[in-house]
Amino acid sequence: MLIVQKFGGTSVGDIARIKNVSQKVKAELDKKNKVIVVVSAMSGVTNQLVDYCNQVSTLTNNEALCEYDSIVATGEQITCGLLALQLQSMGYKSRSFLGWQIPLKTDNVHSKARIDEIDGEFLLKALEEFDVVVIAGFQGIHRQSNRVSTLGRGGSDTSAVAIAASVKADLCDIYTDVDGVYTTDPRITEKARKLQKVTYEEMLEMAYSGSKVLQTRSVAMAMAHNVRVRVLSSFGEVSESSGTILVNNNEEIMERRLITGISYSKNDVRLTLMKMPDHPGLSATIFGALANREVNVDMIVQNISADGKFIDITFTILKDELERAKLAIESIKDEVKFAELKIDDNIAKISVIGVGMISHSGVAHTMFKTLADKGINLLLISTSEIKISVLIAKEYGELAVRILHDAFGLEA
Repeated sequence: MLIVQKFGGTSVGDIARIKNVSQKVKAELDKKNKVIVVVSAMSGVTNQLVDYCNQVSTLTNNEALCEYDSIVATGEQITCGLLALQLQSMGYKSRSFLGWQIPLKTDNVHSKARIDEIDGEFLLKALEEFDVVVIAGFQGIHRQSNRVSTLGRGGSDTSAVAIAASVKADLCDIYTDVDGVYTTDPRITEKARKLQKVTYEEMLEMAYSGSKVLQTRSVAMAMAHNVRVRVLSSFGEVSESSGTILVNNNEEIMERRLITGISYSKNDVRLTLMKMPDHPGLSATIFGALANREVNVDMIVQNISADGKFIDITFTILKDELERAKLAIESIKDEVKFAELKIDDNIAKISVIGVGMISHSGVAHTMFKTLADKGINLLLISTSEIKISVLIAKEYGELAVRILHDAFGLEA
């Protein structure tokens, strides 16, 4: 078998943990499997590098973001070199590769680049020469400018899945500090239960809605390329039943459960553009400006004044995109003529997710009534085929997760 193993920051947090990771690699090599390892930076290192960047730059233009990428990519370079050295000391022929050496080609949207192409044949040839190949996750190269690029937070997950797809790996194991995907954050309720299987669609919605187990783009890529992904812990024995498997065929799951999980995000900001003169193309102007600044918008609500002359538009974004959003809005201020920009970060987003919603009714009623019974007011609502999300005051976030977990019987 050809296995891709990805180890996150907590898994490689110090030398002792890197040695622990080497034993996970050895276990696969002992089974005569071919192994490609993708690693993140040691826990805390990327945050420190980002803080250094923020101390000397506002990072609001592409040239600054190019330098930002060259700085923050160094964290993974250290980790992959150390793991390769450790494996060499154990008697294995090991080699580390940075993203540009493969190369892992990306677009030029620095700090959140998207992968265009990976040379899978290069990696397969490297495996003929070496027992194990160790790759720095999170990073690639924009060939036209010859600049290092990074894939955004959680980008090592995306690197691992993309590499698995490029070499047609039999399995992509994502090692983290948790032993699988849970019905909700087990730190919020002890009733949270580990799932043996979860569909790509459910995992995609959970990741997008705040679950931090997998990065959203990695799940989308796994689904698009049918990569078999397993989420499991670095800190324990691994067996056939370990972790949570992402699956394509959802029919047996759909009939067995209504709701799969509840996601909780505290990383959202609500923005409202107040009292704008209504005219065709207004929304296109606003969201076009945001798109040009690479700001992802989630929930959107539009309200029209009683006389039909003015509108308010409310939308949510991630906190780390707020400064770019402000610049985008400022650039169109004279065009859209808003009276006021309101910003509210005292919010939490709660999402109930499950493929069972496709064939069952009453989920929205149960969710809204459960929250209403505890006096929790809904600020915004959005839905998809398998998800209902609500925005509430941040102070009620954890309470909402616990009561909804009980209401949908997820501990059973």
